[in-house]
Amino acid sequence: MQPFRRLLHFVAAVRRSPTLPAGVFCRCPDGPSPRGICRALSSRAREDDLSSGDEKFFLSEPRVTRKRAGKARVSWVCENCGESFGQWWGTCQSCKLVGTLRQFSESESAVAGERRRGSEVAEGVTRSWFQQGSGDSRPLSLVDVNKRVNPAEWRIPLSGLFGMEVARVLGGGVVPGSLILIGGDPGVGKSTFLLQIAAMLAEGCDASGPAPVVYVSGEESIEQIGNRADRMQIGTGYLFLYSSTDIEDILEKIVVLSPRALIVDSIQTVYLKGVPGSAGSVSQVKECTSALLRFAKQTNVPVFLIGHVTKTGDIAGPRVLEHIVDAVLYMEGERYMSHRLLRSVKNRFGSTDELGVFEMSHSGLQAVSNPSEIFLSENNCNSEVLAGLAVSVIIDGSRIFLLEVQALCLSGVAVARHVNGVKESRADMIISVLLKQVGLKLQDNAIFLNVVSGMKLTETAGDLAIAAAICSSFLEFPIPKNVAFIGEVGLGGELRTVARMDKRLNELIKLGFKKCVIPKVAEKSFKAIDTSGIAIVTCSNLKEVLNKVFRTD
Repeated sequence: MQPFRRLLHFVAAVRRSPTLPAGVFCRCPDGPSPRGICRALSSRAREDDLSSGDEKFFLSEPRVTRKRAGKARVSWVCENCGESFGQWWGTCQSCKLVGTLRQFSESESAVAGERRRGSEVAEGVTRSWFQQGSGDSRPLSLVDVNKRVNPAEWRIPLSGLFGMEVARVLGGGVVPGSLILIGGDPGVGKSTFLLQIAAMLAEGCDASGPAPVVYVSGEESIEQIGNRADRMQIGTGYLFLYSSTDIEDILEKIVVLSPRALIVDSIQTVYLKGVPGSAGSVSQVKECTSALLRFAKQTNVPVFLIGHVTKTGDIAGPRVLEHIVDAVLYMEGERYMSHRLLRSVKNRFGSTDELGVFEMSHSGLQAVSNPSEIFLSENNCNSEVLAGLAVSVIIDGSRIFLLEVQALCLSGVAVARHVNGVKESRADMIISVLLKQVGLKLQDNAIFLNVVSGMKLTETAGDLAIAAAICSSFLEFPIPKNVAFIGEVGLGGELRTVARMDKRLNELIKLGFKKCVIPKVAEKSFKAIDTSGIAIVTCSNLKEVLNKVFRTD
């Protein structure tokens, strides 16, 4: 009992002491108490009826405790602009959009210093590419910078019709060290497009000759990419394929190749170690893009990224992704149509007014030689089935397209109207003008509008063609196929001119159209061109169009 009585004296001393002596713990199945003393031992000590069998409670050696994991810090990140907030707001305080804040959890340990940034990763990987003294940088004057750059040899050229079409959108070619983002709906042809670009850059078309190009995919295996390349008849030996999702691993593996270009498919599938969140999260997308941007600027290697899009058509991820990159290209096209449009919405090295037109085939994308008439259908002149069809001339960027607008007027149908390819508000306005200003009795008819080939008619230059198609269907008066309509319709029924009228008329003359109906106020805009091959019909309002076009001579 003597050893146990000494333990009881020690327990009493511990109770009187505000702190616990270091290294004192009990080996009890219930685990250590807050002061390291077993609860069972404390209660028996108070009762003072402990037996010698309780001597299993004894002092132990100091025990190493496990550090408690850091708490998770919750923040709210705007998926549109990337701004972070400490609490939820219905409206983003930065971009003023409603319902764009998403909850994001980040551990305190990551915030405290374990988190890595994309610029640091790229800096470490590319440090061996430069000389030791390259870090001594200083501001240079504009004259000195221009002396170091030859504009004729600055861009990487792209050969062939396909390359010329891509170079048109990029502003003349691929800029070394640029970061280019390609977006588009699933299945539109983004991977096929960049695989063709990779093969073209690898083969080379300038004096430098062929050079390595690396195509990295986080979604497909190298065998799947090779099968697609074989189907597209790509057999260059300088195109290297790699399947990985780790940014550090990708940059380390391609350093030894010194590639001419790097392609990553896609930015939402790659991740960076040390950055919280899974691949595709706000922080991962931002830091991975920053790492690739730093890599491109330091090594002068152009980097192409593929970006997924949301159901609204925007590129998935934070809006800051589009701010980081140098160029943003969108590939558009209907699922059941073969034509694809490559549109530039941001370009630091060229204009955003350019548009590339391609056609999808079994061997990849092919450039369209004459995009102006690709959306015109073959039809028979002066046939009764053409009632309700009119041709409009629109401009998208720097390209001119001829679109066919179809209209169908039916009486005794429950559906009021159905519009496809035209804004409903614009269609309602034109129908109301025809009712009020022209006097057509359209109120008892169901009106169906459609733009052929699935295109979207957004330019106001197509207003006159929409009105002419409705009049043709309502009056059952076919319009000859060699007649085109250009003009904007006002609420008073007046016709207004549109921009670049001379360019539109030149395209109609080139395609062999015989007549064009335009606003009267646009007469002075085409005096400098030769209109001997086409009859120009000028009208001030829709009533004049009805009297001049829809009559039998």
